[in-house]
Amino acid sequence: MNRRITLPTALFFLALAIPSGRAQAAIDGIEGTTFNLVADAGYISGGDGLSLYFWGYGDADGTGSAQYTGPTLKVQQGELVTVNLTNNLPEPVSIVFPGQENVESLSGVPGLIAYEAAPSGGTAQYRFLASQPGTYLYHSGTHADLQVPLGLVGALIVYPPAAGQAYAQASTAFDHEYLFLLTEMDLRYNQAVEWGLPVDTSDFKPVYWFINGRNAPDTMLEPGVPWLPTQPYSCMPMMRPGEVILMRLIGGGRDSHPFHHHGNHTTSIAMDGRVLGGDAEMGHTDFTHTVSPGQTIDTLFTWTGEALGWDIYGHAPGDPPVAGEYMPDHGKPIPVLPPEQLDQTVGDFYSGSPFLGVSEDLPPGTGPMGMDGGYFFMWHSHAEKEMVNNDIFPGGMMTMVVIIHPDAMMHP
Repeated sequence: MNRRITLPTALFFLALAIPSGRAQAAIDGIEGTTFNLVADAGYISGGDGLSLYFWGYGDADGTGSAQYTGPTLKVQQGELVTVNLTNNLPEPVSIVFPGQENVESLSGVPGLIAYEAAPSGGTAQYRFLASQPGTYLYHSGTHADLQVPLGLVGALIVYPPAAGQAYAQASTAFDHEYLFLLTEMDLRYNQAVEWGLPVDTSDFKPVYWFINGRNAPDTMLEPGVPWLPTQPYSCMPMMRPGEVILMRLIGGGRDSHPFHHHGNHTTSIAMDGRVLGGDAEMGHTDFTHTVSPGQTIDTLFTWTGEALGWDIYGHAPGDPPVAGEYMPDHGKPIPVLPPEQLDQTVGDFYSGSPFLGVSEDLPPGTGPMGMDGGYFFMWHSHAEKEMVNNDIFPGGMMTMVVIIHPDAMMHP
């Protein structure tokens, strides 16, 4: 096969420099049966570099500081879960757990829909049995039209006894799981609360859109980078051909978000922590999921390069196949004539070769970024206004999924 370093600009294949320190299969969060949370104020960094005041939940046993989004709580099905809340904010705060049954308030001050922790050091305690596996949301049930947009929201994941499955059904098995907690912020809300001014919550016009508390390109940084101390969670899915990714989508804000995943359709398996019934419904596929406020969707993604019409590994017809390869295309050449090097645009993550797992020399000044020869596919909100950071494009609710050659190391 002719492995030239040129590439048709029409092809949407980029190669990856796999960042060190990336999370692989597990979702970042805290595990246990008792969680000590604090509600407090802090600052996050927008993708445009602006510092944003926010209210958020934090792990009192960890940093003790508020984070955006709140700590992801990871529990096992059948466990009795206790959540203790200490409120350092200037107004009452509570937590509600949609999808959980028989939630008890063991202490706190009665509020409109939940027991509340009083301002400036008040506490509340909640308890529930995690009876159903699935992906869930938790958020403040107090003054929610203001407190949720300011950041008092987080994810709760209940795991079934069967490891590597989202639910009891074997058809929900996965190789890697990733969280997509989708939120947005209206900068005016944050500034008004910071400056002690009133907020008209009937007028909501967000200018920042987040995945797991970060805007692009920060979504693709490692988790826990020191320069984003209040935004510890990232979102950059990685997989090998033929593996299965479980996407845990959560609508954590006030708006709906049409989340679109390039590369392939996904197969929906559950909504709001309940498995979709029947084989036909379980096998429903789509290329965009509109995630409504408070809704969760579990959906499975896989990719093999099926039906591309050419061999993505650059095999000759007699070469042995690799794991996950789509065999009908084995040994087929690229059906186009690549342009000359000077006639193409070479992105930062391009490996110099159109073949998965193959790297070649790049033009001078480009930089050796795609060392493992992976493929990038953009995953993002299909609402164009949500791909900006305060009107600066690109950014917002966007990340990349990376397809890695079966023989390449998938860094932890």
